[in-house]
Amino acid sequence: MTDILIRRALLSVSDKTGVVELARVLAERGVELISTGGTAKALREAGLDVRDVADVTGFPEMMDGRVKTLHPMIHGALLGVRDDAGHAAAMAAHGIGAIDLVVVNLYPFAATVAKGAERAEIVENIDIGGPSMVRSAAKNHAFVACVTDPADYPLVAKGRTTLDERRLLAAKAFAATATYDAAIASWFAFADQGERFPATLPLVLERPEVLRYGENPHQQAAFYHHAGPAARGIGQARQVQGKALSYNNLNDADAALELVSEFRDAAPTCVIVKHANPCGVASAATLADACAAAFACDSVSAFGGIVALNRPLDAATARAITGIFTEVVVAPDADEEAIALFAAKKNLRLLLTGALPDAARGGMAMKAIAGGWLVQSRDNGMLGNLQVVTKRTPTEQELADCRFAWTVAKHVKSNAIVYARDGATAGVGAGQMNRLESARIAAWKAKDAADKAGWAAPRTIGSAVASDAFFPFADGLLAAVEAGATAVIQPGGSIRDDEVIAAADAAGLAMVFTGIRHFRH
Repeated sequence: MTDILIRRALLSVSDKTGVVELARVLAERGVELISTGGTAKALREAGLDVRDVADVTGFPEMMDGRVKTLHPMIHGALLGVRDDAGHAAAMAAHGIGAIDLVVVNLYPFAATVAKGAERAEIVENIDIGGPSMVRSAAKNHAFVACVTDPADYPLVAKGRTTLDERRLLAAKAFAATATYDAAIASWFAFADQGERFPATLPLVLERPEVLRYGENPHQQAAFYHHAGPAARGIGQARQVQGKALSYNNLNDADAALELVSEFRDAAPTCVIVKHANPCGVASAATLADACAAAFACDSVSAFGGIVALNRPLDAATARAITGIFTEVVVAPDADEEAIALFAAKKNLRLLLTGALPDAARGGMAMKAIAGGWLVQSRDNGMLGNLQVVTKRTPTEQELADCRFAWTVAKHVKSNAIVYARDGATAGVGAGQMNRLESARIAAWKAKDAADKAGWAAPRTIGSAVASDAFFPFADGLLAAVEAGATAVIQPGGSIRDDEVIAAADAAGLAMVFTGIRHFRH
């Protein structure tokens, strides 16, 4: 028999949303209601007849409510296998009446942590009896329904459950206790013990969306976000319009948001990303001007790209963007006229993030490898004091261009070379196996951009060039000299630094060392 008639139900919830309505429907169907503490009080105040757990167990609630349901009269009623003669005999011998439905949600541990409570209050909000009942009922789902989510109340309100329904509820119940325990373990490891890399890393993700496919159509994919508190990002953005986001859309939009967040407090800035690499970045007096300058850097790669802005989207910028085929636009906000302009482009997605994330925030970055995971702190390294290592000191404009190029290079796949001038990228060389080729590709892109725009010369002339890691040989630097760069920013630290510095001096370059590297793979 797979259908179970609900004759007896135990209800004990912290979140009382909908519980009175559920209990009333069950009572109308003749279900005996058992409850505890605040839940019992709420049901009685609603005029329902409720039996206290203490009346079932023969023991009062004690120790400030810490001990109330941890008793054989409760867990025997949940765990007893109804069609097992031995179990049935034990239940009969001890007067244990079967419980067919458990409705439980747990003490608000995560919410208590999130509000900044003291340690004692946090520990007191670790539920013990609730998870125990959930696990007992879910284990015995052949006979007992266990509801942990108010959204599932309609499933049991009809007064009986099928085996398929109970299996579904059991799966959700064990996921709920796993999430709860992971939150507790995380708090103890990170907040209470101050560990950076605990021996066991509890990680719980929730799936808001199944995606059409992964990076390629033959791959399946879904989007997950952290079950607990997390920094705001693409996962929390509001999609105003456009078709569903793909795996690649989400990946590129995240890369664009991470980069534009570096300019959170800067002048209006536009970032254009393609295949997770920036192809154009610019800051200007207006967003529209910034978008035009970013697009001009590499108009070919910008086609079908992701645009991210550090200011609310306005109508002038929206008009500029709609003239270019763009997949996704990410912005903190948008005015009504801009939204209306985008509405005419039904496939263009607009994501509004609210406040941009802090580029200097902490956190972890994870990468799956065969047989395990690599875990590291996220790259939140910021520029500090720069060391001038050449005879010539960079001008103020060169320093500004160096800082701009360096910020962009941090978000380019290694080996990364970025030329920048006057607050805009001039050429981006990404993902090459050697630094020399990245320098040459970036310079070639700058020349191509100049040809397409009808400029007299590429913007690498008089530019600053950033390298995400040190130049191991002088050849990469000499390629930048050929492209017309006059200033260089790089980490330094090569055994051939002296050779590279001598080459810079011979070419009249100004060069600064950052002392920090930004590999990105």
